[in-house]
Amino acid sequence: MYKIFVKPTLFLFKPETIHNFVCKTLKLVCLIPGVPYVLKKIYTLNDPRLKRTFFGITFPNPVGLAAGFDKDAKFFDELSYFGFGFIEIGTITPKAQPGNDKPRMFRLSPDEALINRMGFNGEGVDASVKRLKKKKTNIIIGGNIGKNKDTPNEQAGEDYKKCFEALFDYVDYFAVNISSPNTPGLRSLQDKEPLMNLLQTLQKLNDEKKKRKPILLKISPDLSDGQLFDITSVVLKTKIDGIIATNTTTSRDGLKTDADTIKAIGSGGISGKPLFQRSTEIIKYLRGKLPKDFPIIAVGGVHSPLDAVLKFKAGASLVQIYTGFAYEGPEAVKRINRELLKQGIFC
Repeated sequence: MYKIFVKPTLFLFKPETIHNFVCKTLKLVCLIPGVPYVLKKIYTLNDPRLKRTFFGITFPNPVGLAAGFDKDAKFFDELSYFGFGFIEIGTITPKAQPGNDKPRMFRLSPDEALINRMGFNGEGVDASVKRLKKKKTNIIIGGNIGKNKDTPNEQAGEDYKKCFEALFDYVDYFAVNISSPNTPGLRSLQDKEPLMNLLQTLQKLNDEKKKRKPILLKISPDLSDGQLFDITSVVLKTKIDGIIATNTTTSRDGLKTDADTIKAIGSGGISGKPLFQRSTEIIKYLRGKLPKDFPIIAVGGVHSPLDAVLKFKAGASLVQIYTGFAYEGPEAVKRINRELLKQGIFC
């Protein structure tokens, strides 16, 4: 029903416009007594075989919602009714900022993909904290944190520290985003020395807490093998808890959408099916370089249940979806979990 009736209607509107409309509508609808219960009954698959425990957290199932969908922690309770095992909010920055000029999100329907150059638009960390304090559900929350656009890279550590401190009591784990292509200079923080300094800074703060929170690093799909090797060495040395692979790509190779359309859209990161192969290759590389039990969250091109199965076979510990959720509809999580059980992935 979603693909035949709902999606064609939604896709008549600009991606960012319809995203905001749908999320606001969902929030209003969920105020009606009984609606959250019905949504959970329809879209959630509860089975103890799906439970996965990593970095001290037991996830009810291994399928999460990737960062970017709920940037300002406005809709995590309502989105939890669609069966997600966890939801990652953000990317959250210390100060509010408008992001890049609109339009800044574009569909590539022939590729089942999106191009976005949002630029960490958001209301700032304090606004997110206020909403997290009112959390109604027990959904596991990841806090994806970044720096403001006008913060020089030499001072980026201060931005990450501010977000870390403000969110610490309200999220279950942290995702350090240094891999978005839409904030100028951000990806240079993936270089070995600045990355080491940043992660050591956050780990020091973490170790000062009564009980530390897991810290994960979200990386780019556009890294060379040499850069990936450096990242694995930094990750092991700093003893962070996991890697999220991967963010969006700036590559335009192999797209079905015509070249003139791509050129007219301009810059931005691609998510969706074109990202699947490269992000999966990176998971395989990381699994070969890191300890067998080191957690890797796979994100990038997961649309079908088979896509998720292949991520796990490549070495993923958990998976996240975003663009696939928009293209496949609200039953995506349940279908993936059902296929994981059918194929005995966790047996």
